[in-house]
Amino acid sequence: MKTLKQISCGKTVRVAKLHGEGPVKRRIMDMGITRGVDIYVRKVAPLGDPLEVTVRGYELSLRKADAEMIEVE
Repeated sequence: MKTLKQISCGKTVRVAKLHGEGPVKRRIMDMGITRGVDIYVRKVAPLGDPLEVTVRGYELSLRKADAEMIEVE
């Protein structure tokens, strides 16, 4: 099992599963991150927080804690 946090810069992955509870999971889904969607990792900040990703044609910044809840393949 890999999480979005472990993916290196320049890679595209597909969301397999979302972990997390209630409001946190809801917020991730509200950002357009749902099962089966492709995520392109654009940049990772020097200390690893945040990650810059492209989802459904728009750019997002995600905290490491949120990226850990997104299981990818």
